[in-house]
Amino acid sequence: MKYSQLAKDIIANVGGKENVKSVVHCITRLRFKLKDESKANTDVLKNMDGVVTVMKSGGQYQVVIGNHVPDVYKAVVAEGGFEAAKSEDEDTGEKGSLFNRFIEIISGIFTPILSVLVASGMIKGFNALFVALGWLDDQGGTYQVLNAIGDGLFYFLPIFLGYTAMKIFGGTPFLGMVIASALVYPDLEGLIGAGEPLYTLFAGTVFESPVYIEFFGIPVILMTYSMSVIPIIISAFFAAKLEKFFAKIVPDVVKTFIVPMFTLLIIVPLTFIIIGPIATWASQLLGQGTVWVYDLSPIIAGAFLGGFWLVFVMFGLHWGLVPIGINNFASQGWDPILALIFVHSFALAGAIFAVWLRTKNKNTKTLSIPAIISAIFGVTEPGMYGIALPLKRPFFFTLISSALGGAMLGFFGTKGYVMGGLGVFQIPSFISPEGIDMSLIGAIIAAIIGMVLAFVLTYLFGGIRKAEGTATTTEEANEPAVSTTKVKSEVVVSPFYGQMKNLAEIEDTAFASGALGKGVAVEPTEGKLLAPVSGTVSALFPSNHAIGITSDEGAEILIHVGMDTVQLEGKHFTPHAQQGDRVERGQLLIEFDGNAIKEAGFELTTPVVVTNHDQYELTATSAQEVKPEDLLIELRAK
Repeated sequence: MKYSQLAKDIIANVGGKENVKSVVHCITRLRFKLKDESKANTDVLKNMDGVVTVMKSGGQYQVVIGNHVPDVYKAVVAEGGFEAAKSEDEDTGEKGSLFNRFIEIISGIFTPILSVLVASGMIKGFNALFVALGWLDDQGGTYQVLNAIGDGLFYFLPIFLGYTAMKIFGGTPFLGMVIASALVYPDLEGLIGAGEPLYTLFAGTVFESPVYIEFFGIPVILMTYSMSVIPIIISAFFAAKLEKFFAKIVPDVVKTFIVPMFTLLIIVPLTFIIIGPIATWASQLLGQGTVWVYDLSPIIAGAFLGGFWLVFVMFGLHWGLVPIGINNFASQGWDPILALIFVHSFALAGAIFAVWLRTKNKNTKTLSIPAIISAIFGVTEPGMYGIALPLKRPFFFTLISSALGGAMLGFFGTKGYVMGGLGVFQIPSFISPEGIDMSLIGAIIAAIIGMVLAFVLTYLFGGIRKAEGTATTTEEANEPAVSTTKVKSEVVVSPFYGQMKNLAEIEDTAFASGALGKGVAVEPTEGKLLAPVSGTVSALFPSNHAIGITSDEGAEILIHVGMDTVQLEGKHFTPHAQQGDRVERGQLLIEFDGNAIKEAGFELTTPVVVTNHDQYELTATSAQEVKPEDLLIELRAK
């Protein structure tokens, strides 16, 4: 870990991990609660490389780090074995809508495996391409080995997600892996269709389910969990809760093995008995419903299937459609159902291409190109989980474009005549035994239109820069964005009415020393903070006491309303912008109740600093009072 040595030195000089009650972080500093502050070596910490200064305030021992404090915090938690709490700012933030919380959970679960997910998708795609070009035999050893490399992660995806999901939910990661391993255990998956079932539940209904095994007399409806996502996440959520419950009641002397044993014995059977049947019946209902809709109108069925296919895949519901497609091939030699999903991977590729062009986030840009290639080859997981879903709007535009493409496929009467691949490799399956007709031509037209539409919608209305902070790793999302362009000279205007103060004379030594940036301090006389430049909100913390803006000319500006106001936990602050928003100079960003903040015992003095000051020569105003649009700082690029 990059900051492991720094973390070790910090822990040692705050009195050792046994002297730490808790540790969180905010915008620039680690905030320790120590059992005995006298045991901390403050002078050593102040002179340590990587530490700006040390402050004591509000019952906290604050080690000021700077903008990379999230990275250092993670290293401190790892090295000290502390409980990984959210930052103070995060703890006090709004929970957000249920959908947003779901997206955040999914993004957090997939983020650690994104790079290998993209790599696996690339290998799968190229392997299929080599077979299509005749360079490899799909029965040969080379193909089999490459397929194992590319498909291994996808097949055993629940195991990887079991680990990351348990970390997100606060459980033991390896426990999640064991749960997932049971779900994809080959001997159980191999029972499906391998022989005669013991009996069949709900025979003759849409919920007809063969039962091959029982658990203490309870019927177990088996389903295929390999490549699934939602079942293991749901299982991990309840497993983490159950593990914490047992950890409280089981004696310490046997806790190490009794807690995981009871957790597994309860969660795994419940997953097979409850989650499995729900998913199975939902997919069967979806399959039958789709056939009914197709008989009613192929266009409506195409819009429905195309628009929701990625959602069905996410929840594992698509398995209800695959048997219908296979049965159609066997009974009539062609299938229209699976053909209607053809456009989704091309729409996803178009949306991600727009993201690649619009984003300034290095991590997102790096992931985009291989995700585009994978999507064109029919492997959508890297692009969906890594880019489109976290950014939200590209995902919705993908669904819309895929729905239109599906409707067009229904209109053209596109059918598949063989069980082909996905993406470009599905195209040959549309060639009729009688030759090329509108089944193939319509599919190509729909794919092109779907891809172009997704690109245009995402490029114009995707809100990429507004949302791109959520597509990065957790550490990157908590840090102000770093300008990648050469800075230019510009002026920073006053963000509010106020009295000027000397930055070097304010109480917060981290700001006063200039270690967090060069600039000025203002005592606001009105509770409205306006944008001092035009640019992008690069950081806005849920407690809304501090905001970072990267100007169009490259200046990185940090405005921290009041001294130590993070402890207000968002009270008296009302945001009017979000991280990633494009803002114009003079636009209202934050409203705050200055009188209430003062009555709560906090200084209202507000530092306005340029964090990339080393690229400028700064000249501050000599005025004693300022109002919005007055010159505050003049920046001359070096």
